[in-house]
Amino acid sequence: MKVAVVMGGASPEHQVSLASGKGIAKAVELLGHTAIPMVIDAKGHWMDGQHEAIEILQACDVTVPALHGEGGEDGRLQGFLEQLGVLYVGSGIAASAVGLDKHLTKAVLRAHGLPVTPGITLRGTELTDTEAALQKLKAAGLDFPLFVKPGNGGSSFGVTRATNLPTLLAAIADAAALDPQVLVEREMLGREIDLAVLEFPDGRIETAPALEIHADPEQPFFNATAKYDSSATRFVVPAPLDAGLAERLRRTAIDVFETLGCSGLARVDFFVPNDGEPVVNEINTFPGFTPASQFPRMWAAAGLSYAEVVDTLIRTAVARG
Repeated sequence: MKVAVVMGGASPEHQVSLASGKGIAKAVELLGHTAIPMVIDAKGHWMDGQHEAIEILQACDVTVPALHGEGGEDGRLQGFLEQLGVLYVGSGIAASAVGLDKHLTKAVLRAHGLPVTPGITLRGTELTDTEAALQKLKAAGLDFPLFVKPGNGGSSFGVTRATNLPTLLAAIADAAALDPQVLVEREMLGREIDLAVLEFPDGRIETAPALEIHADPEQPFFNATAKYDSSATRFVVPAPLDAGLAERLRRTAIDVFETLGCSGLARVDFFVPNDGEPVVNEINTFPGFTPASQFPRMWAAAGLSYAEVVDTLIRTAVARG
């Protein structure tokens, strides 16, 4: 098969996407297919030219949209591929759009009775009206420390831990520079656990063994530096969980996947508080996919190699038609 692997994009996760795409393209070749790498530059332009890109995509059997963040993981690229009649890996337009929008994700999950991190969304005048923001926080029962993040995006870009009013106001301004919606959430003290969800060609949806994140203790939280530039961050997989908690997280991850209408793959991230029930932090409908990323690590613990995961994604997309 000829497999197009689209990477790059105009989001802050451009470099992460390039790394994911290169890893996937290499795996495609190892599987005996022909990989066609296609790069979207940091301004959102197809490096091959848009008309040329359309011809290349339509000549391929399936496309892997290996973009992270806005412009690729938010349904825009998926809509473009559907207009072209091109088969592609992963979630469709609606699930991608909702999955990247943290406010919509939490609203949908909450409406379906799934536990999410307590928080509020600020928009419009609330972003600069300090009193309005504080009143909204008070009404929601939220107090410092708080986490502030852009409503869309990933890799912890624009995320800040706020411990007082000055740091909160600065954090809101920083997040608002990246997105017109800003989430302010309660700090959850406890464990960070990730679950990898994978759809198989026969329609089965399964999870790999859970992964626990031990962020670099020199960083204030699991930020972009801890994720990509620190040798002190550790990923433990399988995470040491008792059977009851492991099954609960597994079932919830699949519920999240199905509730949002996802396809192909996703990574569901949880907080497991020291003194409470697990909550969903977020979902990534196309998570980081370098050989060192959490998603392939979890499936490696389940006995699936990186190339075998890529093979499963391709075969599932083709079977789904």
